[in-house]
Amino acid sequence: MKLEFERYGLDRYRMLTGFLQICGVIGLCIGYVFPIIGVLAASGLAIQMVLAIGVRIRIKDGLLRSLPAVFYLILNTGLVYLYLQGV
Repeated sequence: MKLEFERYGLDRYRMLTGFLQICGVIGLCIGYVFPIIGVLAASGLAIQMVLAIGVRIRIKDGLLRSLPAVFYLILNTGLVYLYLQGV
């Protein structure tokens, strides 16, 4: 992953990105008990994936390399919807 962040030109944000993703996962787990936390966590992760897709477009990566970010964007958007059903 370190080489990937260097390739993106975002190596100074690698630790922050990892920290935010860990917080997001913890928030998703807490969301089972407190759905509003799940909404916030899934929304944050979805925003990260929108930004990731933007970076992939900026560095001219192909569709195949962008698919994981697209998949996780769809997944987290679905989780936002599901958590909102529990609110």
